[in-house]
Amino acid sequence: MKTLVIIPTYNERENIRDIVTRVRREDVDVLVADDASPDGTGAIADELAAADPRVFVKHRAGKEGLGRAYIDAFGWGLARDYTHLVEMDADGSHRPEQLPLLLERAARADLPDLVIGSRWVPGGEVVNWPWSRMFLSRAGNLYVRLWLGLPAADATAGFRVYRSEILRRIDFDTVGSSGYYFQVEMTRQAALAGGVVVEVPISFIERERGTSKMSNAIVREAMVRTTLLGARHRWQQVRAALRR
Repeated sequence: MKTLVIIPTYNERENIRDIVTRVRREDVDVLVADDASPDGTGAIADELAAADPRVFVKHRAGKEGLGRAYIDAFGWGLARDYTHLVEMDADGSHRPEQLPLLLERAARADLPDLVIGSRWVPGGEVVNWPWSRMFLSRAGNLYVRLWLGLPAADATAGFRVYRSEILRRIDFDTVGSSGYYFQVEMTRQAALAGGVVVEVPISFIERERGTSKMSNAIVREAMVRTTLLGARHRWQQVRAALRR
């Protein structure tokens, strides 16, 4: 396996040095995709890259959202023939010490195309979340799974490993979300492309430093997009049944 861990950043100066250092304890390369963070995150990432030849930095023009950062980074990694590309948050909620669990599952003989680090399968957990946020995440993921028919209990999870082959089969021009709904879209795209999706239980820990990027607007975007996409999917099924 030739693995690239992609860490998108925006104002993560308090976390980026620690997270990159912990990730690099594994036999992986790291790409920090920084959206021109005004707090100097990009400069710290440059220092890390200067000290470690397996750390790279992609400076983006500005804050364009999580989805666009990942798509740009996927292109960077695919052009350099990585076999597996990992998504990981910069805030410490995804523990680098659990990365080997995902990579081990990705390397098994059945060669899954997408391995999701899941909070909502047996053995998974969330630490330091209020009950209201846990309920929102569980209910939202259940709605996404049932309405879109996705093969995942945690389709919104951001700790995941893609095989390069499945990413090459996805038309990123059809991925319209730049926010956290991007994870739902990518799960669906992987399944539609014939990919095998599996989940590995992880322990998700709420960030201790910095400010969360989650907002009510992000939640609304996810619900609206899921509803519209699901309605279109159901209508296509009805039309196909009527033509038989």
